[in-house]
Amino acid sequence: MTFTLATWNINSVRLREPLVLKLLRQEAPDILCLQECKSPAERIPVAGFEALGYRYRVVRGQKGYNGVMILSRLPLEDAGDMDLAALGQARHVAGRLENGVVIHNFYVPAGGDRPDPEANEKFAQKLDYLTGMRDWFHAEKPQRAILVGDLNIAPREDDVWNHKSLLKIVSHTPVEVEHLGAAQDAGNWVDITRQDIPEGRLYSWWSYRARDWDAADKGRRLDHVWATSDIAGAAHGSRVLRAARGWEKPSDHAPVFASFDL
Repeated sequence: MTFTLATWNINSVRLREPLVLKLLRQEAPDILCLQECKSPAERIPVAGFEALGYRYRVVRGQKGYNGVMILSRLPLEDAGDMDLAALGQARHVAGRLENGVVIHNFYVPAGGDRPDPEANEKFAQKLDYLTGMRDWFHAEKPQRAILVGDLNIAPREDDVWNHKSLLKIVSHTPVEVEHLGAAQDAGNWVDITRQDIPEGRLYSWWSYRARDWDAADKGRRLDHVWATSDIAGAAHGSRVLRAARGWEKPSDHAPVFASFDL
């Protein structure tokens, strides 16, 4: 089975349904994982997706916040979800393909603006969530699995526009990078994007606050595609669809793609 997968923080699937449809028509990934859907599952518009052949989906919705969904043209069954750190939020859902590969779609908490768990509850929750991922992977020992999503951390120096300037900014602080690395190591996950594109600056998010995001190019790579080491060698073709950040009324994230021969 050969398939292409994309992950995208859509920042409201109901508001940006036209952009999702544009992506599906233009790029035609076999599987699209969305985060920050910001809608109860029953209110997500799906008729347009189904008309394009995306007849399979697993969803965990939440009114106004969070929310994750996997759309697929390939048969896909619900493989459950985890409420890590007991936040009671729709931040994870998994789907299983017919070949047994499990796709995990995550939306890690952003963590607020202050990187101090004592003073900022949201940052503490983020670290707790990452610890929950680590502990789950230690116990689960995942195999033949793919993990995607908005992990809200840019781990490498070349995953941000200025490493030194962002060391004290949430999403690139050493403690976050350490926690994400521990979760990655616990599941024996391989960063597929960087396996395919090992060198150079690479971003998937540009702030709405930038007057001209493209020219300023102060981006961060917050969106990731990982695979367990037993199938990482089957991955190829990673890319970021930067152009989508410039579409009308865009998300502040761009889709990230990878293909797998499994």
